[in-house]
Amino acid sequence: MEVTKMKEFIKEVIKNMPSDWLNLTTHRLDIYNEELAKVQFLGQFENLANDNISDTSALSELPTAYDYIRLGHPLSCILEWAIANINTISPDEVISFLSKTAPILSILRTNLLTHKNTLIAYTGELPSSFDAEILRTVYGYTFELQQVDHPSNILDFDGSTIFVSHQDKFSAEKVISNIDFYINIHSGLGSVLLVNGADNKDFISDIQHFRRRETVAMTPANCLNALKSFINQPIADNKKTNSAENKSQVIDLIREVSGTITTPLVASSGLSVQYAIMMGLVHYAAENYKGKEIKIVVPPNCYGGTNDQARRVAACNDAIEIVDLPVDGDNDMVQSIDKVLEQIAKEDAIPYIIAEIPTNPRVEVPDLKKLRAVLSAKRNTSNGDDAIEPVFILDQTFCPNVHFLGDDDILSSVRTISFSSGSKFPSGGKCTAGYCIANKKGDTLMDKIALHLELCDNEATDLQYEILAQQMPSMKKRIQDAYANTREFVAFISETLPTAKINFVSEKLAKEGFTPSVFSLDLPAKGDTAEEREAYKRELNHRLIHLMITEIPEESKYCVSYGQLKGCYWTIPATSTQGTTKEDDKDYIARVSLSPNMDVERHKEVFTKFVESM
Repeated sequence: MEVTKMKEFIKEVIKNMPSDWLNLTTHRLDIYNEELAKVQFLGQFENLANDNISDTSALSELPTAYDYIRLGHPLSCILEWAIANINTISPDEVISFLSKTAPILSILRTNLLTHKNTLIAYTGELPSSFDAEILRTVYGYTFELQQVDHPSNILDFDGSTIFVSHQDKFSAEKVISNIDFYINIHSGLGSVLLVNGADNKDFISDIQHFRRRETVAMTPANCLNALKSFINQPIADNKKTNSAENKSQVIDLIREVSGTITTPLVASSGLSVQYAIMMGLVHYAAENYKGKEIKIVVPPNCYGGTNDQARRVAACNDAIEIVDLPVDGDNDMVQSIDKVLEQIAKEDAIPYIIAEIPTNPRVEVPDLKKLRAVLSAKRNTSNGDDAIEPVFILDQTFCPNVHFLGDDDILSSVRTISFSSGSKFPSGGKCTAGYCIANKKGDTLMDKIALHLELCDNEATDLQYEILAQQMPSMKKRIQDAYANTREFVAFISETLPTAKINFVSEKLAKEGFTPSVFSLDLPAKGDTAEEREAYKRELNHRLIHLMITEIPEESKYCVSYGQLKGCYWTIPATSTQGTTKEDDKDYIARVSLSPNMDVERHKEVFTKFVESM
């Protein structure tokens, strides 16, 4: 498309775009094809551009670009499409990041696994957070650095050549054939990576996956400013003048909700903070337990991002091994941890345990006194020496209000780091920022975690801090109200369809503080064989969700969200949140998430209609 015409179209799109493009963190799965992420959206968007159609209704009907904005979203796709157009390359060869260092790391990771050399050439200075020594010693990356006055001064190199520059404007590159990747850093917005040449197309999926798991796409607010800059419109100042005040308030709010006085860290997403935890602990182990193996203990059916990221960390280091931790259904978390820790102790290895409480999607809570006893137990190596005590990494996304970390709380004697996804209850679905905080015993680990959060340039933005400062004060009340709606709906389903199996917390657990607003629904199956019953149940799941989102479109969404301000969200974990989980560990059940603001009676009516149709 001719550049002037494209800019005029983008101007109209910005004026008419649906508000959801800027304000939602999760998008609809019923109009989303994961295999065609970005491609399907841009294909239909380009058709609108060619026909010069930019009204809000037409834009609203476009398919979902990505299900989470941390992976990408309509505005990031349009920005990448525009940059691709002016550079006469394909949009899949342009990838935007909020982080300034992550695009470099994404290429280094791929080359580590394929044993390929990397040259990082740059003008001016590399991002201040780029730490070459740590990237070589902790991450295992191999690369050379070269400062140049101009990209034409870069000599041919046996491997991948990255050229990093700081740019004020979005403009066409003067492409040089011996540069494989252009990384343009845009102050206050993030960075944009351009893949140059057919020989480097194989990198694209790996770079996208890095953006998916270890960092985030350029945020909608920053992409909007980037697009405005691209069409020479004035941009909003996303850097808030009261950012220090917002940050201080968020830190105090996290301490309050967590019940501890240590200092938290706030990242661009839950997975961003989890990556900092992982790499910080790897760094800590390298300095304090030289020569010992690391065992990352992960439930095989937990949230797919957690599962996948842990395995990606292990894939880059021969001294790290993943150990499966069965926690759901017929498996008891405490017994599984006890068994795993005994084996790791015998091997004199370092145990890092990641677990969700309550579990996802079965919403189970272990016996916490027994959990503390197992995690605190003194163990010995096969030689009789004291074993290394574990670090418990607790995903509290479902119940961020439960106190585990204070001096008088259940895990005070265990080295514990708690983290939560901020796109859930902390922000009510208004931003993706996540956070972590340690108890006093685990606080010695936080310096290393902070170091790696900074290295990856994954701290929350000023706007994200502002949103958390606005939303977190009402979080406890929203959690209670959403729980009340969920308890009411669960009770109704139990009475209306008693043959269904519902996974939800007991009244006793709720009195102890576990008040999630999510439950899983195992619908009754029919058939003569296990295969027939499973197929029937899966079809029934889809029928229920379809009925809910069509009968109550203003509230019920086929979406992976949780903790939103309003509405009801339905998903099937096996096809969404457990996307990279091994097939045998997936749960083909319906997961339902309720909010504090929704019409529960209307949902009861439609559920009754579903039961009558069975």
